[in-house]
Amino acid sequence: MKEKIKLLSGAQLKYIAFASMLIDHVNKTFFIYFNSKALIVMSELFDILGRIAFPIFISLLVEGYFKTRNRWRYLGTLLVFGIISEVPFDMCTSNVFFEPNWNNIMFTLALVLAMIWIIDALKKKMQTLPKFLWYLVSFIIVAVTCLIAMNLSLDYDSHAVLIGYFLYLFHDRPIIAIPFNFASMYKEPWALLGFGLMLTYNGKRGKQNKLVNYLFYPVHLLILGILRMCLGI
Repeated sequence: MKEKIKLLSGAQLKYIAFASMLIDHVNKTFFIYFNSKALIVMSELFDILGRIAFPIFISLLVEGYFKTRNRWRYLGTLLVFGIISEVPFDMCTSNVFFEPNWNNIMFTLALVLAMIWIIDALKKKMQTLPKFLWYLVSFIIVAVTCLIAMNLSLDYDSHAVLIGYFLYLFHDRPIIAIPFNFASMYKEPWALLGFGLMLTYNGKRGKQNKLVNYLFYPVHLLILGILRMCLGI
């Protein structure tokens, strides 16, 4: 039964997440500022659809950790595009060119990647020790990472850190991670749609364009940010 639902590749899931993210950002950039009943209903629908994106992105990040051939390059790419995306992100979300109190998701993903990398490296080094010691150390690392995420005002802050940890912990049993992930972002129940979609992941990368994958985020934010600033919303 499990194999029957594993229909989507990483590429297909990623492009679903892109569509969801675009819907969410259009909603937060424009629709939530209008009082029309029709637009309020549309905004609520867009808010639901927009919750699909993050669970897919964070799940694919953890999957990428296990499958990438160069983790340093993966981490570096996230940081570079975090820097590139910051001004467009601030334009889109805050209608300014620089807002230090809210930083984009690329930095969050980079932090989560670094965290699970450290935890995984310690797991290998602590193999001869009692298992509970590794769990204890990993909990401390997660707590410290949560504090870093909150102090740096990263998008999804501690919620992303916790979800990344649970996805790493239950990498081979993703369905077990779902209730923990839901508890980590219980204020956004529609995120379950994204976690549910990840159960359809067939383990294949699919046909992807790396340039599109990384440029979509800053480019669509820049376009929405320019529109918002021009319209004075």
